[in-house]
Amino acid sequence: MQQLALVSVVVDDYDEAITFFVDGLGFELSEDRDEGHKRWVVVRPPGSTGCGLVLAKASDADQQTRVGDQTGGRVFLFLQTDDFDGDRRRMTEYGVEFLEEPRQEPYGTVAVFLDLYGN
Repeated sequence: MQQLALVSVVVDDYDEAITFFVDGLGFELSEDRDEGHKRWVVVRPPGSTGCGLVLAKASDADQQTRVGDQTGGRVFLFLQTDDFDGDRRRMTEYGVEFLEEPRQEPYGTVAVFLDLYGN
């Protein structure tokens, strides 16, 4: 059996990214280790045992150009929740920018938002 365990997100700063994902999106900080030349930082949705995000600080100019443009403007990640209204309200109060009003699709309620870098 295989499963996707982690996805890297290139960030400008570890601490501001942790703050956004933990305080803004309600994720949990599951790992934060100093490895000398870099930190190993992993966040996950609360209670998740599935895929998490590695917050990877850009280490050179080439990586820096990709901060906020992980997928060329396409939707980057799909977050599922069992409390859409509560999560959206908390995220909005934090200042997360939603690009549209929620809409109903056959597979559920959809709302597109930006992370702190524009993904």
